[in-house]
Amino acid sequence: MLSNILITLAVLFITFLSLQRVFTLPKNVWLLFLVQPLVMAASPVIVFIGGILATSMNADPALVTLPVTVMILGVASAAIPAALLAKKKGRRFATYTGFSIGLFGTLLAMVAALNASFELFVLASLLFGASTAFIQQLRFAAIESISNSKDVPTVLSILMLSGIFSAFLGPEIAVTAKDWLSSPHGYAGSFLFLAGLFVVAMVLMLKFKNPEIQQSESQGDVRPLSEIIKQPIFVIAILSAAIGFALMSYLMTATPLSMHHLHGHSLNDTKWVIQSHIAAMFIPSLFTALLVKRIGLKNLMLAGTIIYALVTVVALSGEQVMHYWWALILLGIGWNFLFLTGTSLLPQSYRASERHKVQAINDFIIFGFQATASLMAGWILFKAGWHVVVLTSLPFIIILFVVSWFYFKKERNDAKQAIENIDNLESSLEKET
Repeated sequence: MLSNILITLAVLFITFLSLQRVFTLPKNVWLLFLVQPLVMAASPVIVFIGGILATSMNADPALVTLPVTVMILGVASAAIPAALLAKKKGRRFATYTGFSIGLFGTLLAMVAALNASFELFVLASLLFGASTAFIQQLRFAAIESISNSKDVPTVLSILMLSGIFSAFLGPEIAVTAKDWLSSPHGYAGSFLFLAGLFVVAMVLMLKFKNPEIQQSESQGDVRPLSEIIKQPIFVIAILSAAIGFALMSYLMTATPLSMHHLHGHSLNDTKWVIQSHIAAMFIPSLFTALLVKRIGLKNLMLAGTIIYALVTVVALSGEQVMHYWWALILLGIGWNFLFLTGTSLLPQSYRASERHKVQAINDFIIFGFQATASLMAGWILFKAGWHVVVLTSLPFIIILFVVSWFYFKKERNDAKQAIENIDNLESSLEKET
């Protein structure tokens, strides 16, 4: 219903005003908090109706997840150009480029729905993905807008919290505006509504200012990428975010098809599960900043990995709506912990002069993993069923446990080295006196 969309937008604005009173952060951060849900709503729409609309267009069953996969491929393929454009032209110019691509994608998807063209719909999904690559860069723009690195988890939590509104906006727009325009299988009006949100976001972004990087920080030697990626902290950051994102996408992409097409659950039940999942991806951001201060990033990563293991237990327990709901809720929470850990650790692996290069390769790897996972999801689901989809995620959860152990070991070694350095310094001072 349209009222649900208006209520969601109202709550977004009220939350914006409330958080501003609690946290003292730059205007850029708050502007991104408002803008992100508007442009991020496109992704939940594709996830929710991509496979359903593709099926109604008589696409090959093995290709019904292609729109979602192509969207993620678009993210991966545009990740490096998005970062390089931000480096050359600034964050503001790059953001407008991404929003323009997204706006064109919504209009193309509308045409595809009007003409029941699967090929055009896939192309539109690719543009959605390319736009998302630019949108993902906004988290780095927010990090660059603050002066104290200790505020990074707080800023990331606030931005991730705004994503909860896209969780409700996307599916509600898909259902509410489904028949606003006459089309063979519906949903043309949904994409027209999304186009309007992109226009609003572009107007709001007129107030965005390019973050100022301190001159002393922007200078310095730029290390070869081969040297940067060998750092343990880089490996931990990448694997935490990449595997966390890939497994989330793998199970999330298969869920609507498994629920609606294989097990006969209603479209409303499927919508509720996907909405709940995307909400669970972002609601933990209300407390993750505090959680990081209490238990540290390494424990947050371990907690996310344990939650992923619980997902498999719940998902294998049955195919009722509540089984899917609980599995997808846990999946969202686990993703939040793992993605926040990876993104918070990444700045520790690069110097200011290296940031665009490392951010680009980071997003390329993450969304490359995610694209591969989403493509495999549909194929494995229709070939072997939901339980096999869940079971094939187990090896990657084991890898996450190994990475967590490696992170704990690194932290212990770093602490030991720090103590040794202090002891050596004290010994030197004693000898001098």
